[in-house]
Amino acid sequence: MTKDTTKHPCFNKETAGSCGRVHLPVAPKCNIQCNYCNRKYDCVNESRPGVTSGVLKPFQAAEYMDAVLEKEPRITVAGIAGPGDPFANAEETLETMRLLNKKHPHLIFCLSSNGMGILPYLDELKELEVSHVTITISAVDPAIGAKIYSWVKDGNVVYRGEKGAKVLLERQLAAIKGLKERGITVKVNSIVIPGVNDHHIPEVARVAAELGADIQNMIPLKPTENTKFADLPEPGHEMINPLRKEAGKVIEQMTHCRRCRADAVGLLGEDKSVALCGTLKACSELNPIDVKGPRPYVAVSSREGMLVNQHLGESKEFYIWAEDGEGGFKMVEKRPAPKAGCGPQRWADLAATLSDCRAVLAAAIGETPQEKLAENGIVPHIVGGFIEDALATIYSGGNMDIHKGRRGSIADACCTGTGTKCG
Repeated sequence: MTKDTTKHPCFNKETAGSCGRVHLPVAPKCNIQCNYCNRKYDCVNESRPGVTSGVLKPFQAAEYMDAVLEKEPRITVAGIAGPGDPFANAEETLETMRLLNKKHPHLIFCLSSNGMGILPYLDELKELEVSHVTITISAVDPAIGAKIYSWVKDGNVVYRGEKGAKVLLERQLAAIKGLKERGITVKVNSIVIPGVNDHHIPEVARVAAELGADIQNMIPLKPTENTKFADLPEPGHEMINPLRKEAGKVIEQMTHCRRCRADAVGLLGEDKSVALCGTLKACSELNPIDVKGPRPYVAVSSREGMLVNQHLGESKEFYIWAEDGEGGFKMVEKRPAPKAGCGPQRWADLAATLSDCRAVLAAAIGETPQEKLAENGIVPHIVGGFIEDALATIYSGGNMDIHKGRRGSIADACCTGTGTKCG
């Protein structure tokens, strides 16, 4: 499908009054700590990044997207901007994009990141048709960056001071380069912090422009309670306008930013976050079993296709079942399972493989795969007995506990769920 990418209101000011965006808050964790950021949830009266009235799982975000489009058809962009960082929550971010690609392929897909963890996912972003990415870069000198960031986390390693700022900068610059190589439009957000980096912002613009970034957005610091920069003044037009004029010589400037929340929705000048707060909260409380439309199937781990009698981790393929329209059930296909030996990534891959399934039935399921499946809207059930008996209970909304047997309790005790074959 060909998308009209000019209808992104943040990248094209001319469409800001007619095209809207929605930010889907599926990314609560962050991999850096900025000295201006206090990620406080459930505050409907604050409009700033890092704030949201709720956090959604990917399947909940897809349901919320449906509700938003019904109430505000002018939405053209679906984005993820926190409340942490999309790539400190890569599995949730990518699964949300996959679901949106299936349900709403006409939308423009957008992500906003600090750039620290994005590099391993550049090819996948291209495949998912993410067309716009924002990278927040407020310094291209580690000595200045050290004043802005308290710490930077790379996997399990935490860096502080200039070392942390240097690691982050290297990732950010590589991210811009990699995104542009894949034809993705890049915006650079730069937080203007008086007395810290205000003099340095034009240099950020120059470096970003040399790497091919398309536009820069200078965002005045919003002093926020309980942060290191809480007592600094908020920059006014007298500081921002000359900086934009100077930086505008090398890169286009965005001048209509609204410092959006992580759950912003609607037109830039007509935000409906408060009006849709109840809808977001209702979606955040949805259980996977409540979401029936796009998940017609049930996956079964079975040795012969008649009984639920196999450990999830032993499955080389899954039997995919559906209702037959006549009060019974039919086996639709056999679907290959992801390879064993990939650790937790195996269960993320499995969730993607079974994204159209509302549930998985197995004789045993480890704790880690249970969590990963549930996070992605797929209910795991440890059961035994005939497949069709369990299906009758699932599709009628009955209590699955009646199908639990001795094998389930044994499996709970011995399964590690590491994805490296069964324990």
